[in-house]
This record gives sequence, structure tokens and C-alpha cells, in this order.
Amino acid sequence: MQKFAEKIVRLRIPILIISVLLLVPAAIGFIKMRINYDILYYLPDDIETMQGQDILMDEFGKGAYGMVICNGMDSAGVIEMTDKIREVDHVADIICYDSITGGRLPKELLSDDIKDVFYSESGNGTLMFIFFDTTSSADETMDAIEEIRKVAGEQCFLSSMSAIATDTKNLVENEMAAYTVIAVILCLIVLFLTTDSFMVPVLFMVSIGMAIIYNLGSNFIQGEISYITMALVAILQLGVTMDYSIFLYHSYKEAQETYPETKEAMSHAIAATIVSVTGSSLTTIAGFLSMCFMTFSLGLDMGIVMAKGVVIGVICCVTVLPSLILIFDKAVKKASHKAFQLKTNGITDFVTNHYIIFAVIMVILWIPAAYGNNNVKVYYKLDESLPTYLPSRQANMVLEEEFDMNSISMVLIDKNLPAKDTKELLDRLEQVEGVSFALGMDSVVGPLIPEDLLPDGVKNKLSGENWKMLMISSIYQVATDEVNTQCEELESIMKSYDPHGMLIGEAAATKDLVRITNRDFNVVSIISIGAIFILILFVLKSVLLPVLLVLVIELAIYVNMAVSFYSGTTLPFIASVCVGTIQLGATVDYAILMTTRYIKERKDGHGKKEAVQIALSTSINSIFSSALGFFAATVGVGFYSDVDLIGAICMLLSRGALLSMVIVIVMLPTMFLLFDRMICKTTVGMSRLERG
Repeated sequence: MQKFAEKIVRLRIPILIISVLLLVPAAIGFIKMRINYDILYYLPDDIETMQGQDILMDEFGKGAYGMVICNGMDSAGVIEMTDKIREVDHVADIICYDSITGGRLPKELLSDDIKDVFYSESGNGTLMFIFFDTTSSADETMDAIEEIRKVAGEQCFLSSMSAIATDTKNLVENEMAAYTVIAVILCLIVLFLTTDSFMVPVLFMVSIGMAIIYNLGSNFIQGEISYITMALVAILQLGVTMDYSIFLYHSYKEAQETYPETKEAMSHAIAATIVSVTGSSLTTIAGFLSMCFMTFSLGLDMGIVMAKGVVIGVICCVTVLPSLILIFDKAVKKASHKAFQLKTNGITDFVTNHYIIFAVIMVILWIPAAYGNNNVKVYYKLDESLPTYLPSRQANMVLEEEFDMNSISMVLIDKNLPAKDTKELLDRLEQVEGVSFALGMDSVVGPLIPEDLLPDGVKNKLSGENWKMLMISSIYQVATDEVNTQCEELESIMKSYDPHGMLIGEAAATKDLVRITNRDFNVVSIISIGAIFILILFVLKSVLLPVLLVLVIELAIYVNMAVSFYSGTTLPFIASVCVGTIQLGATVDYAILMTTRYIKERKDGHGKKEAVQIALSTSINSIFSSALGFFAATVGVGFYSDVDLIGAICMLLSRGALLSMVIVIVMLPTMFLLFDRMICKTTVGMSRLERG
């Protein structure tokens, strides 16, 4: 390892030149990488809601869909508006009062039900359904949404999953640069305080920034990534890998005491960093990779990108950063100042002298923490993560006010199902509590008009080669218990007429999202804890210590989530799994740092209390710097972002960093003092130590 480190020092200038040149392909890859703004896209392909979407696309030529509400517009205006929208690229079909009748049937012959579908009770609103020939998450669909908004004007409102995705895209793109700037500024402030040179934090940011660009550029290989991954990756990579940069610099300063020559000191610092950081980073990587085991493939998306970012961060830490420090050595020395250091003696004495009290507090704290963690409220309705001033949120509110409608579902049934059975099915579906209408070809006209009188173009709107399409409107909001129960009842009725029928749409897909992610989150939690437990077991060569370390960090995670519960905060559904895995993987390093020093001091012959005091006093400032850096990288985004999916996760992570810091500093020494004898018996090389 030392020879490898010496090569890095010797080749520092070529390394820096190559690193700068690699930014070009990385930037090109980043620019060409597509970002996906549709969360439901990541549901498994083998569930009926996703298979039904494929059928809708393949057989009906319809992918994404939405509802346009025209307020205060007369019939002529609505017809004119319909014609304009029909001309927009990728609008495949429009179902409205005039288009569904073909304009050939007198209104007197139409059923009252069909009239009620398209006109609000107040008479102020007219409704039309728009279908696109591209999927909900396609760029073409979002471009079409923007174009429809332009031609529709202020009197029209467009409600759809694609409209939500479009608004999310616009908002995230506007905020993305600000996320990075805020995180960098806050991290620089922390580093200016905790390092001994004003130049060193700048070099840290350059090295980490290059690693982030490499990571973002390499995502081009995946084809696309989620907007959540895109928004979080830079922030988390900055917060997590900053520790490695700090460790390298501290190792470099320590090595200078033994090796006055700058290059020699750096080579020893690199060798020490590779050994220490590799073991430390494995726990973080394991935490991220555990997310890949989710069947909801957003976890795979986030896990790969985040884990890759840590690996790239470690590589840059031991290659690019040393090169920068050596090349700018004079500037580093010129900008030197006294670093802020906590006075640790008072904290150390207080913790070790009152460990029995802290042990009791820890036991008591587990009860409200576990209850709060298990009962924190989460939401799955995707538009709730967006501010109410956005057009998609306003459209949803107008839809509910004017038509008492919150969601539209599609039922796909066998085309050969007799008309009599189809009409009976429609009637039964419409009788389900919370259904405002059930619309199909058999409900378009009254009983006196046969389907043969309808033109082919009209029939094709609701009937394909193998399937009939029924449209079901619900008064219940998506992701509520009421709509989930309603979906179950609708599906049960549909299956009794056609066992192969499918219920698709936002409500059904979100119901699947709830079911799948509840299972996924439990699996990820078990895998992440298990993987990190095994890694700690091999790193520390102990059976009991991994249990104690995971127990302490899990308490910090539970307390973090419980704060949201007791404060009445409702979190986005993805927050719990993100926080659980990231906080565990990123902050267990604090615990490993202190534990490694405790083991060393015990092996050197110190008694248990003295060993704990040394371990705690020498670790506090490193833990403080690390936690404060992670806090700085995330807290600003938490306050700034208007996208709650991003803001809530960052706020939880920033709070989690501080909670992990406090709980590790207070509770981990308590565990050492309480279980010292058992630790010695279950740790390699410590079994013969006397009880101190």
C-alpha cells in the first residue's frame, strides 16, 4: 500500500491533468442523461396496473391521460379549445361531450348519466379527457402538457399524473443549482472552522465536486435516473465523502510530525487513509446497496448511484485530493489559522461518571422512540409533495370542487363480453360507494340507440381489438383508505365478470405502491442492518460490538423518526427507508471510530474507564466535525426546497446527523462501560484482558 501511495505522490501532476480532462466526458454524460419525474414508473412490471398500462398503450394507442376543466366557457369556446388541444403533438385522443357522440346524435337521445359526466352541477365547468400517445413519464408528454397549458389559457385547468411530473420537473430544475450552492457554502463554513487553513476547504470542495461530476456523468450508462436520486446524490455524496477528505488531511498533518518532508508525509497519509477509509466506506456502501433489494425499483436507482458515488469519492480522496494539497502546498500554509476544537475533558468526565444514568435513559428512551418510529404518518399522494401554487395542484382542487372528482381509473375487460353483461357491470361499478360515474360505450347512449349507429371513430375511443375500456371516477383522494377499499371492491366486481380484467390508473397504482413499499422497507431495513452488522463483525473482529453499535445507531434513527411523529409531521413515503439506510450507513462511522480506539486502548493495558475516556476524548472532535459537515450539506436544502419529497428527506438526514452524534458520544461509552467484560470475551485479542 505504501508503494502505491508513493506512486500517487510521484504522479500528482499527471493525475490532476487526467482528472481535469475526465470532467469533459463526465459533463457530456451528465447533459445527455435523462431524468425521470414519474415515481409510479418504478413499480414492478409484472403487476396488473403496469401490464394494463402497456395494453392501453399497445391496443388503444393511449399512454398518459388527464382531465381538462374549462371554467366559464360556452359550448363554442369549448369546441374551439378542443380543436386547438387536438392539434398539439402527441395528443392521441380527446373524449368529451361532442366527440363521444360523434356530433350525429340529438342530445335528447343521450343518457342523463353521460351529460352529468361532462358538465358540472353548477353549469360553470366543462370536462374533457385527454389521452397521449406517449407514457406518463415521457419527455414528449411533458412537452405536450406545457403546450396545452399555453393554448388553453387561464380558464382551463389540466389535471393528470403527467402534469404533476411536469411541475415537479420545472420546480426541481429551478432549485437544483441552489441546492448545490447552499450545501457548498454551509459545508465551507463548517470546514473553515474545523480545519487549520482557509485553503484546505476549497481544495476539499474541488476534489469532492469532481467526484460528484464523475458520478453524475457515469449515470448516463443507466440511461436515466429518478429526479429524487438526481436531487439527493450531490448533497449526500458531499456530506458522506467529506469525512474521507478530513481523515486524509488529519493523517497528513500527523504524518508531518514524523516525516517533515511534505511528499513523504503525504505518501504515508495516503497509505493510512486507504486502509481506514476503505473499511469505513464499506458500511456506507452496504447501506446504499441494501436499497437495491426493493422490488420498487426506485430503490435500485438510488442505491446504485449513491453507492457508486461513495466509491468514486474514496478514489478521488486518495488520488485527486493529495495531488491538490501537494500542488497548492504554499497556498495552504499561507492561509493557515487556528482550528476550532471542542474542549473534551468536561464532556468525557461527565459521560463516564454518569454512565449508569445514561444507561437508564437509553432503556427508557427506546419505548417512546420505537412507538413514534412505528406510528409516524406518511403520505403516498404524490402531488402533496408539491406547493399549492403549482398549476397541477390548482387543477386538482378545481376538479374536486366542480365535479366532485379526485381520480380516474380505467377498467379493461374482454371485448367479447356481451353488451348486456357490460351494462350490468357498469351499473354495479357505479353503485360502489364513492364512485361518481362509470363510463363505457354501453353507457354513451340511451337504450333506444344501438351501438351500430355510432361512427367507428367514436367506438374506437372506448373499444379496441381485444379489450373494452371503462372509465371510473372516484370522489375519494388517491392513497386514502377509502379509495384503496374502493379499488378492492371495483376489482372484485370486475373479476366476477371477467377474471382477466384489469383495474389501472393512479389510484390502483398508488394502492400497489403502498403494498409493495411496505414490504420493501422491511426487507431493506433487515438487509442493511444485517450487512452492516457483518461488516462491523469482520472489521472489529467481535461478536458483541456489532450488536452494541447497531443498537446505538438504530436508537438515533428511531428517535429521529419519532420526532416527526410527536411533532405531528406527515412524511413522504420514501423518507423512512432513505433515512433508515443512509443514517445507519453514514453515521455508523462515528461509532466505529470510537470503538476502534477503545479496543486499542484496552489492548494497550488501560482499564475500562481509562480506555473509554481516551477513546471518547480523542474521537469527539472528529465525530463533531463529521456530523456537522453532514448536517451542513443537508439542512439548507431541507429548508429551501419546495419539493417536500426532497426537503423532508434532507431535513430528516440533517437532524439524524446531530442525533447520531449526540447518542454515539453519550450512549456508546455507556455500552462500553456496562459490557466491557463481555466485549473482552467476545472480541479477538481481548479475551485475556483483566477486568479494569
